[in-house]
Amino acid sequence: MLKELSIKNFAIIDELTVSFEEGLTVLTGETGAGKSIIIDAVHLLCGGRGSQEFIRHGAKKAELEGLFIISNPSHSVFKKMTDVGIDIDEDTIILRRDINDSGKSVCRVNGKLVTIGILREIGASLIDIHGQHESQELMDDKAHIYLLDQFAGEELKVVKEAYKELFAKYKKWKKELAILTENEQQIAHKIDLFTFQVEEIQEAQLRVGEEDQLLEEKKKLLNFHKVFDKMSSAYEAILAESRGLDYIGTAMADLKDISDVDKNMHELSENVSSAFYMLQDAAYQLKNELDEMEYDSNQLLVVEDRLALIQTLKRKYGASIEEILQYQEKVQHSLDQLVNRDEQIQRMTEKIRQIEIDLELEANDLTDKRKIAASLLSEAIMEQLQELYMEKATFSVMFHESLKSAYNENGLDELSFYISTNVGEPPKALTKIASGGELSRMMLALKSIFSKHQGITSIIFDEVDTGVSGRVAQAIAEKIAAIATNSQVLCISHLSQVAAMADQHLMIKKEVAGNRTFTMLEEVTDEKRAEELSRMMSGAEITSTTLQHSKELLKLAKNRKKVLRNA
Repeated sequence: MLKELSIKNFAIIDELTVSFEEGLTVLTGETGAGKSIIIDAVHLLCGGRGSQEFIRHGAKKAELEGLFIISNPSHSVFKKMTDVGIDIDEDTIILRRDINDSGKSVCRVNGKLVTIGILREIGASLIDIHGQHESQELMDDKAHIYLLDQFAGEELKVVKEAYKELFAKYKKWKKELAILTENEQQIAHKIDLFTFQVEEIQEAQLRVGEEDQLLEEKKKLLNFHKVFDKMSSAYEAILAESRGLDYIGTAMADLKDISDVDKNMHELSENVSSAFYMLQDAAYQLKNELDEMEYDSNQLLVVEDRLALIQTLKRKYGASIEEILQYQEKVQHSLDQLVNRDEQIQRMTEKIRQIEIDLELEANDLTDKRKIAASLLSEAIMEQLQELYMEKATFSVMFHESLKSAYNENGLDELSFYISTNVGEPPKALTKIASGGELSRMMLALKSIFSKHQGITSIIFDEVDTGVSGRVAQAIAEKIAAIATNSQVLCISHLSQVAAMADQHLMIKKEVAGNRTFTMLEEVTDEKRAEELSRMMSGAEITSTTLQHSKELLKLAKNRKKVLRNA
């Protein structure tokens, strides 16, 4: 649910923070007071199109921030956030959007900078805004199949997952078959390219770890003279006449002569003897190394040429010898497929044919389950419409058999919602309904059903009750309150019947101070609530009759809400 909304320098709002409660929150106020501005702010906060025109006159930027509390840990929004690397703080999500006077936006989710696209995707999982003239998911023919599948529940979901797994294999094989059946010229070019690449890598006879060995050898060759000189100097220092080993030999002999006389000298004599023989061995090893050392300038050229070849191959095929060899295996596999493509085509065609047989079975199973769900949905919608005094309306899910073509992620079905609002008129696509009052009631009927399945945490209705009155107004009020039992609902309304059903009633008003206009917001409770309902009924003048009627309306609404929540 949307727990708190903060708005600063937005339209005629200077600075405003409002907390929302669970259930139904109704926003009322005079026309032009700024009710729709609140909804506009939420719309932009969730990724709607913005511009510098929204910035309050004289300010550099508009600031919008919303705090959402999501109690369901498996809500789809958390996966979306994880997929884009946004940290999740238990059940809290904070959306923020700043609109600069240049028209550009800075968007954040839980403090992380995101694109407007990511903000819009996350916002769509949290808020569903519906205005009387605004295109929504329910008014999109392409979305109807997804809504029906949500309504159908777990049984269809299991079948659909099995179908989608099979469909993924089907797409993979179709793609590979398409590659193999390209025109001959393209295939010939690919064969030539792949053959050249494989031969080039094979001729290099690369070995894993070879580059490190070559680099080490190059280092030694480049420093040959330095190494030779230092080793020769070390050998001379140890073993040449009157050098280190001669002096240590004299010390060894002297200590050995007195080790029998002084026991303390025995261990010292052995240590010196060990040092003498170790240095002698080291000198012999140095001599052997020096005798074998021979500078070969051609070998340095060989090493450098080999390293240059490896660098060339790395630029073409991979960042390391391991990656180059992996690329060779991949290209060799593709080359084998192309060279033996006739056999491959025959085998793939047969696999695709077998998958299509299974796909058809799964797709038909999907269709059967969707038709059962469509019948149940139609009954549920018809029941909702009757409660909204549209007894003559008929609703159906139309399966467009003539539009069936290739398999897609939804099977073979093409469908849309159809409705007829008057006796004797043929059903028409839901998207073609024009009457404002009928559209409002139809939308509420659909929302009553789908709000339980869509997972949206908050639904906003922006004056969807326009054009209705009397018993229809009361029915709409109860329907909105019923939707609020499954989702948080924020509703802008001019109907006292809707306001009476609110769990939270906020009144918006406009004030002028210092030659500037300000939008103010006040929570209406107790006696003031009855006064606001009375004003909504009669206008500016509140009479004892309208006040009494308002109190009765609030009492009736309280009883009706108890019934709805216990239903």
